Amino acid sequence: MSTETGSDEPSGGSLSYQNILEREMEEALQEIARPVTGVFLSGLAAGLNLSFGALFMGMALTFSGGFESQLVQQIALGSLSSIAFLFVVLGQTELFTAHSTMAVLPVLDRRASLGDLGGLWGATYVSNLLGCVIFAGLIATLGPSMGIVSPSAFGTLADALVPLPWWTILLSGVVAGWLMGMTTWLVAASRDTVGRIVFTLLVTGAIGFGPFHHAILGTTEVVSAIFLGQGVTIGDFVHFLLWTTVGNIIGGAVFVGLLNYGHIELAGEQQDVDFEAETTGDS
Repeated sequence: MSTETGSDEPSGGSLSYQNILEREMEEALQEIARPVTGVFLSGLAAGLNLSFGALFMGMALTFSGGFESQLVQQIALGSLSSIAFLFVVLGQTELFTAHSTMAVLPVLDRRASLGDLGGLWGATYVSNLLGCVIFAGLIATLGPSMGIVSPSAFGTLADALVPLPWWTILLSGVVAGWLMGMTTWLVAASRDTVGRIVFTLLVTGAIGFGPFHHAILGTTEVVSAIFLGQGVTIGDFVHFLLWTTVGNIIGGAVFVGLLNYGHIELAGEQQDVDFEAETTGDS
């Protein structure tokens, strides 16, 4: 998730639609061209780093002894989970839900194939989930022994994600994928680190505030509940993961990737030139 500014971008003002799209596609093509081992290790790091969000939420529920207000609880959980998204975005590790948006763009532009997309998705998805399972084991082992995480805290987190109809999980996953896609788009549009931090915290915080179903963060929450004996079964986890993943892909690929690509291509080249002339002061 590189955020470097290309030399062909305007030196002042805002980035144009085409600048943002090209930045996203160049980053996706770089990741597609990386060796699978490098992508896998980066994805493993992303799964581990994002799992801190689940740990932070579990700690908040444990130390609070139960929030008196549901609103305060969700604001606290959303804020804490967004910190972990910041670890991933600024650390530039490979998150599957980010590539649900970003890696679709060069395929739409015919600069990469569906096979390229599938390879990148597969490597990031599997490595992200592996990182989550490893971190869930750490939570289940370390949390109760240190008194920083109670098993019931992860029972609460899992109860918000698991016992729901498939269509509810699917639609919630669409919203989470949509929000994650907007995060990658807004980060690409940002010119400075402060802007990237603000956009990441605000938009991803909405995922935890919901809580909306995010395949990677939610995996750590649900698997931790399984390890801590909170009555969540493997079947519950598979049901959650299947519909959440489908929803995340739809939200990121369709509602952000496809729509943004479409409206930028339909905007036409002249509109983009006019925009750059206005923002740079050229006549």
